[in-house]
Amino acid sequence: MAKPRKKGKQFEEKLTELEQIVTRLEEGDATLEESLDLFQRGTEYLKELADMLDAAEKQVEVLIKDSSGNVSSEPLKEEESEG
Repeated sequence: MAKPRKKGKQFEEKLTELEQIVTRLEEGDATLEESLDLFQRGTEYLKELADMLDAAEKQVEVLIKDSSGNVSSEPLKEEESEG
C-alpha cells in the first residue's frame, strides 16, 4: 500500500527537480559544462517522468456497472478531441 505513495512522491520530486533544472538553464548564468550537465540530467528526468506517466495511464481503468449490478472494468478511452 505504501508503494503508490512512494511512486507518487518520486514523480513529484523528479518533476520539482526538472523544474529547478529548467529555471537554472533559463537564468543563463551556468558555465557551459554545468549547462550541459543540467541539460543531460533534465532529459533523463523528462524520460523517467514520461515513462511513469505512461505506466500510470495503462493502469487507469473505468468501472462500469451493467444493468444487473455486475461491476467490470475496461481501459480508459482517450477523448476524441485529443487527436
